[in-house]
Amino acid sequence: MAAEGAKCETLELVCADLADTQKLGEALALAWKTGDLITLEGGLAAGKSALARAAIRTALGDRQADIPSPTFTLVQAYEGGHPGPIAHVDLYRLSDAGELEELGIEEVLETGVVLVEWPKLGAEVLGEPALAFKIAPEENSEIRRISVSGSRLAALRHSLEIREFLNVNKLQAALRQHLTGDASARRYEMVLAENEPLILMDSPKMPDGAVLPEHGVPYSRVAHLAESIEPFVAVAEALTTRGLTAPKFLAADYSAGFLLTTHLGIGTILSKTGAILSEPACAAAETLAFIHEQDWPDELPVGETGRTHKVPPYDARALTIETSLLPDWYVRHKTGRNLTAGERAEFCGLWGELITSLEDAEKSIVLRDVHSPNIIWRGDKSGYDRVGLIDFQDAVIGPSAYDVASLAQDARVNVSAELEAQIVDAYTAARAEGFDAEAFSHNYVVMAAQRATKIAGIFVRLCERDGKPSYLRHLPRVEDYLARNLAHPSLARYRAWWESTFGPLP
Repeated sequence: MAAEGAKCETLELVCADLADTQKLGEALALAWKTGDLITLEGGLAAGKSALARAAIRTALGDRQADIPSPTFTLVQAYEGGHPGPIAHVDLYRLSDAGELEELGIEEVLETGVVLVEWPKLGAEVLGEPALAFKIAPEENSEIRRISVSGSRLAALRHSLEIREFLNVNKLQAALRQHLTGDASARRYEMVLAENEPLILMDSPKMPDGAVLPEHGVPYSRVAHLAESIEPFVAVAEALTTRGLTAPKFLAADYSAGFLLTTHLGIGTILSKTGAILSEPACAAAETLAFIHEQDWPDELPVGETGRTHKVPPYDARALTIETSLLPDWYVRHKTGRNLTAGERAEFCGLWGELITSLEDAEKSIVLRDVHSPNIIWRGDKSGYDRVGLIDFQDAVIGPSAYDVASLAQDARVNVSAELEAQIVDAYTAARAEGFDAEAFSHNYVVMAAQRATKIAGIFVRLCERDGKPSYLRHLPRVEDYLARNLAHPSLARYRAWWESTFGPLP
């Protein structure tokens, strides 16, 4: 497949054979999003159905799925795809554009994607497509000349750049499959190579956002959020050289933000019913204990680039701005009003005291997101090889208790007070002689409260600013953890502020 043009309005492609057309369909399925209407124009036997079939199979994660032509049925529907249901529509036999309303296209677009062949027959009703494909086959040849336009062209171009990255790294025959996204702009794909599955991280550099007047830089800079794939490469290598299990990177395009790594497996620390399992959770706690016994420099080499990554400090400024997410986002969501100047001043003052109390806390590398989605359980292994660690590009040097709190108060899955105690006990038991358990108890509850405070604000922000309402389903859990933390004497002042703002805690 070759691109002949890179105009902003139109992308001109040449597919040399059926395999190229299928790769284009694959790239399409990894570029579309909920609400996308995709139109496919071209004469009989132009390759519209081949393109649609490849896209649908990729979205379903099933390369052998039966994808019949909708020529006679007008529409074929598929559930369980990415990002939701898919409708494959063929209007060739449509007798009246009014019939379109009976096909349920609008309903599918609310949660999924619609592909339409012969769209001109329903143009009056369909509206503007996110991507419009015009396919022109060369006579007596498999070659297809394809013109693509639409508002989602940049996403398709980006997906095709990933395919080129794989081609350059000798993975021309590899298949791509959507894996997951996260709360950031990062997304992941499974790359099905001949010998083993691999992971592709797609982490394009994003705009920093608005400069905060009080800091002179955007939020991401103050909170020390990774802005490239270099931190991931550096921290992964640092972990593996110490005998821990993290993905090994195989290829990288640092400017584009593409990273190809090994696949650690599909094991999880959750049961089949979605509950945290004690054995792997405690093994993860023991792994954290080992990490916190190591010496961690604040400069780490970035692969073989000759560059180094400066691991930022989890300093008072970063910790403070994270807590500010609660008054900035959560308060209005919960109460319908903003804090008064006095309420905000009291909030900032009490957190200033709590963060100051951490000045003498034990410092170590803080991976920052050690919770169930980021722990790969490898129960057939032994030692620290059982616990695979991922998603640590935002690592900082700060209070070691933070990652223990992240594990023991998982924001995605309920952790009972009893299991939390087991996890913390496993951690403290694994620490070397001389470990200050009393100081850790204070540091742990402060960091647990700081994390819950931050996440309450983040989940509301993800809903209201980023259009990701699904995160709100986790909010009651985070509130329960916060109530649990606020029972500790070290947080008495925060509890009083909370109850005066939101009402009594249980």
